[in-house]
Formats: sequence, structure tokens, C-alpha cells
Amino acid sequence: MRSLDPLTNQGTRTMITSILQYTPVWVWGLLAGLIALGTSMAFTREITLRRATIMPLAMVGLSLYGVASVFSHQPLALGAWAVGLAVSASIAIGMGIGRGAAWVPETRLLRVPGSWWPLVVILGIFITKFAVGVTLALHPDFARDSAFATSVGLVYGAFSGVFLGRGTALWKAAQAGIARATSLA
Repeated sequence: MRSLDPLTNQGTRTMITSILQYTPVWVWGLLAGLIALGTSMAFTREITLRRATIMPLAMVGLSLYGVASVFSHQPLALGAWAVGLAVSASIAIGMGIGRGAAWVPETRLLRVPGSWWPLVVILGIFITKFAVGVTLALHPDFARDSAFATSVGLVYGAFSGVFLGRGTALWKAAQAGIARATSLA
């Protein structure tokens, strides 16, 4: 009798090997860059308010594009994306994401405490995007499956919501610091 363990199944190993072999090289370069970006966020640093704003907006835009470009004919996917974004951003803000960020008037930069969470979220996005891409390559009909499209939309929105929540928290910290510095001047 054949083993039902997928890790010992030769067909599964062959499929995984094929997926990895046919993945464009630039994807691995992108992964390395994303890991470097996420790792840099694990340490306290000073950033411009512009940088604190651009990254969350870029993540939101890219995830919306990701859903809209693949599931444009699935309005539930876009609705789920919006729900995931709003709920996740609200939860992130409520849990104190960005806590400890402070405006430094002397440098006109935002001091952001380090956290490993951005790396976790970045890797979650990458893994999800990779898995969705592989799934759609193997099963193109899933692009028309409303349950699949809605699930993907919800996940993309939720990941983006974490970045939006963090960006909002950083923006508020900067605005509060600027207001304090202005009132003291």
C-alpha cells in the first residue's frame, strides 16, 4: 500500500521541485530584499515622515492592485479586501502598533522603535502572494471561484491593514511631536 504522507510522495516532491525551478530568479532577489527591509525594521531608527507614509500607502496600493488585477470580475474579493484592511488596521491601532514612536524636533525625523513584526508581515505577504500565484498557475479556474477570490482578498487586505495601521500610528506620533515642538517654540 502507498504511503499517504505527502512528504514521501514522489509526485509531490517533483511538483515542489518544478515550482521552485520554474520560479523566476528575480523572485528570490525580491525575497532577499524584503528580508533585508524587514530586518532593518527590527532595530530602532530614525526615518522621515515621508518614508513612514509612503511604505504603508505603497503596500495598500500593491495589495489592492493584486486583488483587482486577478479578481476584477469578483466584486466580493474587493469587498473582502476592504473589510480585511479596515478590521486589521483598527486592530493594529487598538493593540498599540507604533507605540514608542516619537518625533525628534532637532533632526525633524521620526524615531521608530525596532520590531520584528514588519518582517513577519512582509514574509506573510510574500508567502501568500507566492502561494496564490502557484495555485492560479496550477488551477487557473480558481480565479473564477468566488470563495477563493474572497479569501485571497481578505488576506491581502488584512496584511495591508497592519501596514496602514502602523503608518497611521507613526503619522499621529509625528503630528503630536510637531505640535508639541511648535507650542514650545
